[in-house]
Amino acid sequence: MSTNSGAAGSLSASLGTWQLWGIAVGLVISGEYFGWSFGWASAGTLGFLITTLAVALMYGTFIFSFTELTTSIPHAGGPFAYSYHAFGPTGGYLAGMATLIEFVFAPPAIALAIGAYLNVQFPSLDPKIAAVGAYVVFMALNIVGVTIAATFELCVTLLAIFELLVFMGVVAPGFSFANFAKGGWAGADSFSLASISGIFAAIPFAIWFFLAIEGVAMAAEEAKDPKRSIPRAYVGGILTLVVLAMGVMVMAGGAGDWTKLANINDPLPQAMKMIVGESSGWLHMLVWLGLFGLVASFHGIILGYSRQIFAQARAGYLPGWLGAVHPKFKTPHRAIIAGGVVGIAAIFSDELLSFGGQTLTANIVTMSVFGALLMYILSMASLFRLRQTQPGLARSYRAPGYPVVPAIALTGAVICLITVTWFNPLLAGLFLAILAVGYAYFRATHAQRSAASPMGSLAAQPE
Repeated sequence: MSTNSGAAGSLSASLGTWQLWGIAVGLVISGEYFGWSFGWASAGTLGFLITTLAVALMYGTFIFSFTELTTSIPHAGGPFAYSYHAFGPTGGYLAGMATLIEFVFAPPAIALAIGAYLNVQFPSLDPKIAAVGAYVVFMALNIVGVTIAATFELCVTLLAIFELLVFMGVVAPGFSFANFAKGGWAGADSFSLASISGIFAAIPFAIWFFLAIEGVAMAAEEAKDPKRSIPRAYVGGILTLVVLAMGVMVMAGGAGDWTKLANINDPLPQAMKMIVGESSGWLHMLVWLGLFGLVASFHGIILGYSRQIFAQARAGYLPGWLGAVHPKFKTPHRAIIAGGVVGIAAIFSDELLSFGGQTLTANIVTMSVFGALLMYILSMASLFRLRQTQPGLARSYRAPGYPVVPAIALTGAVICLITVTWFNPLLAGLFLAILAVGYAYFRATHAQRSAASPMGSLAAQPE
């Protein structure tokens, strides 16, 4: 498919390495601000540290492997396109729908956190109303243009990183390892069988530290030089995020009684409050600048979900009208709005998604994780299959340590999916129900896809 910005129905190729790095880190950086602390409720601080290190290993090996797919098949559909190449339309459907669930369910969780942060400064402001306002503002910004959106993403990402460093610096003088380690094994002071269960139960919240970094793949058609810029963005991004995740988690846990931070949407302001008090200017600065981290991810994931909806609609896997490109801005405006509608509905779905003893935010995070893990499995399987079936595919970047490195990522993702399913059976059922409904549409529209020869430049395959 052409990426000529002037071509009808095409996206504008205008993103450089720094902008892609900004998207890679920005997509994820809200995970350093909230969501992860729910893992402490299950595993304790020490147990969750083990969970996070294991998940970081999975993500590191995954990104080094996933980059081969992104550079060899630079398509807006990302994992959808890779699985289509490897396994045909059904594989494409599964990977595309899994990615869509990941990217559509992550923004409402972030929007609720934005509302919680604003509520700290404006107690009379309903967090849900603030969350809806965030959707309206950043959907509009994404519609206006990808270059403007990506430049904004880079700026707020840099500010978010600065703020995390400020948080660690302010909290450091009051840090106590004794605070961090107290009750650190699932609420106990010593390791036990309950600690093992907690370590596994906390997997979704460790994944939240890194979830969505793969979304850079969905901007591949809009990269100026994807074969060079995307590997640099991915490698730099994952290293940045691992360092920040470890620093934030350890410093917050050592600030005081970490159990007070385990089930809230704003753990960093509350951790800083333990050190500097409620009236400190540092606290107010953290709340305001902390919004940059949430905004960076929220804004970036809107970019990601819109490209996924756009790619699947263009291929006939979703209604075709969702694949329209704005005639002036060259952005998938209908896809942006459609994902926002679903996200706003999720924000107000307390009765539907608040179950299993977890908060609405925790369940939305876990639903997003289900989609991510299935997509990771299919992507790594696609890498192995394409190495066998298309050895001549142009690969400017090859996964290091093949086949061991991608095998570690694949094994880790399978273990994580089994574990998350075991601890969240009701959400697993809802996830499967969404896949089933989507599959029914996929089968019902088989004839239209066959007639249209879907996927643009990708060759159609039998279903």
